[in-house]
Amino acid sequence: MILIVDDRQENILPLKKILELHRFSVDTAESGEEALKKILKTDYAVIILDVQMPGMDGFEVANAISGFSRARDTSIIFLSAVNTEKKFITQGYTSGGVDYLTKPVDPDILVLKVKTLHRLYEQQQELRATQDSLRKEVDVRKRAQEELAARIQELQAVMSTLPQMAFTVAPDGQIEYVNQHWFRYATSAKTFPETHTQDMLCHEWDQLFAQSAEFTREVRLKDLITGEYRYHLLRILPIRQQDVLIRWIGTFTDIHPQKLAAELLEQQVELRTNELLLKNLELERTNHELQQFTWVVSHDLKEPLRKIQLLNDTIKEKYLKGNEEAVSYLDRSIRSSARMSSLINDLLAYSRLSNPESFQLTDLNAMLNELLLDFDESISRTGATIAIDKLPIIETMPSRMRQIFQNLISNALKFAKENVPPVIRISAELIDTKDIDGIPSEEGAYCRIVVQDNGIGFDEKFLDRIFVIFQRLHNRATYEGTGIGLAIAKKNVDKHQGLIWAQSRVDEGTRFILVLPVQQASQPVINETV
Repeated sequence: MILIVDDRQENILPLKKILELHRFSVDTAESGEEALKKILKTDYAVIILDVQMPGMDGFEVANAISGFSRARDTSIIFLSAVNTEKKFITQGYTSGGVDYLTKPVDPDILVLKVKTLHRLYEQQQELRATQDSLRKEVDVRKRAQEELAARIQELQAVMSTLPQMAFTVAPDGQIEYVNQHWFRYATSAKTFPETHTQDMLCHEWDQLFAQSAEFTREVRLKDLITGEYRYHLLRILPIRQQDVLIRWIGTFTDIHPQKLAAELLEQQVELRTNELLLKNLELERTNHELQQFTWVVSHDLKEPLRKIQLLNDTIKEKYLKGNEEAVSYLDRSIRSSARMSSLINDLLAYSRLSNPESFQLTDLNAMLNELLLDFDESISRTGATIAIDKLPIIETMPSRMRQIFQNLISNALKFAKENVPPVIRISAELIDTKDIDGIPSEEGAYCRIVVQDNGIGFDEKFLDRIFVIFQRLHNRATYEGTGIGLAIAKKNVDKHQGLIWAQSRVDEGTRFILVLPVQQASQPVINETV
């Protein structure tokens, strides 16, 4: 903005038109007083000031303007048609003017001078804005440095209270600060403690600075008082500000007691492991001897039982015909011998469950078709119906799997309703999880097998008893059995890393549910089928 100050409109108008033609914004004032009022409200780059005016002359106006901080960068050009003498020109410059022109004025010269002074004003404004910005930046940085210094003091105060050795390191690797614990292991605040593997630590320290990464490792530091090397955990963290590394903060934590305790624990674990291996070997030997004993005892028990049964049958046929009371007593003896023989066989089968056996790919349909041949007599006698759906080929221990189905089918035939032919159905499906209620899935990793019958059932409050050895839910006089069959089935399912469960209601039949892995990942598998 350009301000023209002249008491005569005929002098103002030509100057205004000339400047506006050169795209300057022009304001005018017809007296010194009016000019001063406008200068207090508006910033002007250049003031073209007439010297001779009524009231305040140009020199007085210039002197007044020099006291305004708002106009400190404003340039004043004096114009005069009368006061052209040297003393007036000198007074103009001393009053704050940057130029003194006499009328008539060459318009081109005036415009060039205004352009130059206007550009100078703009540069001064830019420079002042830059100075203000720099001043603010300096103030911000000064406050940041003061805040940083305060934080460093706080950090050092905290580090001085730590029970560990604490230190800070400058980005160039020079130690800045150490707390009092440092001097138990280092000779000065500028040297690192002596370690058991000094060269290795120095190499890793160089890599740390190259990568600007967090660093953690165990070291052994020499205690300057005792000369002992003690275990410490060294941890160093990089501290960044606006992604610029400004320092490192590190600690040495004494872990010597924990390290010694850990080493002692490792020794004890190794000792206990060796003892356990010896115990396992002893247990295996004892187990083998027990199996041999079981075989011998069962053989020795079964042989007299066979003779007792044979002799009882002979006495009954040859000597007791017609003596119904004696036959009744002898039949009871024969039945007791048969139960004892069955019990010995079941105990022998249960003892064999600890024998190792490998997994094989097993066709369950083929296994069941073969197994049903053993039940021909019972099926024919009871009029039973057995339906077997398509079962998958899975990895099993065949002999143990056979025992499972044998006991479940035997129970279904045994615990049938009176005068009601047994109906048994065996079905299977793949499921996604090892869960009795797992969701069916064509790609499932587990197989759910259901053996369902229409027998007498049982109250589910006894579920926790049926898989326990020698536990019976029914009267021995009514239903035969030793109470071992389901315990054998449960143990065999456990060997397959599977689950077995039952669902039943009295007089509504029973569903036995097996969940078995399709593949036994932890065991070698023989690629054979039954």
